[in-house]
Amino acid sequence: MSLSIRKSGVLIAGSLVAALTLSACGGSADPLASSSAAPSSSAAASSGASGAAGAGSVIIGSADFPESALVANIYAAALTAKGVTATTNLNIGSREVYLPALQDGSIDLIPEYTGVLLQYFDKAATATSSEDVYTALQGAVPDTLQVLDQSAAEDKDSVAVTQEVATQYNLKSIADLKPVAGELILGGPSEWETRPTGVPGLEAKYGVTFKEFKALDAGGPLTLNALTSGQVQAGNLFTTDPAITANNLVVLEDPENLFAAQNILPLITKSKVTPEITEALNAVSAKLTTQDLIDLLTKVTVDKQDSADVAQEWVTSAGI
Repeated sequence: MSLSIRKSGVLIAGSLVAALTLSACGGSADPLASSSAAPSSSAAASSGASGAAGAGSVIIGSADFPESALVANIYAAALTAKGVTATTNLNIGSREVYLPALQDGSIDLIPEYTGVLLQYFDKAATATSSEDVYTALQGAVPDTLQVLDQSAAEDKDSVAVTQEVATQYNLKSIADLKPVAGELILGGPSEWETRPTGVPGLEAKYGVTFKEFKALDAGGPLTLNALTSGQVQAGNLFTTDPAITANNLVVLEDPENLFAAQNILPLITKSKVTPEITEALNAVSAKLTTQDLIDLLTKVTVDKQDSADVAQEWVTSAGI
């Protein structure tokens, strides 16, 4: 199946501000169209301040969608429990914005998705299975960065349609769009217009050319509202999004594997890695499941609970 790619904090000073100014991209499952940032998590910052001196310190960033911020808060809570000084700067923007921030030291750690991260670093990547993608990714990241253990939790990009559109055009897979896409409008994050997992990939893998592409957001309320109101007939959503079930949407199958495996894992500056940090983050990856993501996101996006509180509750219940 495809992903409904398919995923705040204060703006990071210095070079990130410059990156935000120069970039108009979105990024990830990628996801991300916005480059705005929200306030950092004061809970993580204040609790992390008491960390043990030898355990290290990290600034954790996130992409600009709820799931990324949630996982960043989970990392912060897990690290704090191990005595690491952890602070957060959330909702930075797309991959095209936050990866330069990671490489220039504005942030040290960010939750990532294996398949789209591999494609970012290796445009010719062909791996699609979870293990093959992870193996290839380990060799593709720059020398200054490191990926730790991947989790079983996966959130993929997808092309989603309403039940009415699926019935009208007899749509079950992305391939079924080929004869009718010329009548339809596709919505998604702005970066989907040029990403190999977006419009170009749909054309190359499936021969699907839509009547129009409408730039909206990364699996967020703009895309959902446009889809359910009929402004677009197909939209890029993330597969863990509770809105899919709530709105009886249909995620079209992806038989050609346009969307590779997208397991969540930590991407960290290599110089920041300590035994305590590795242990905490790998413990999260060992426990986090796709169903966890769906359940936790429901609390954040549907029940409107605080993301940092939801993250702390999960870390505590998981015994990390």
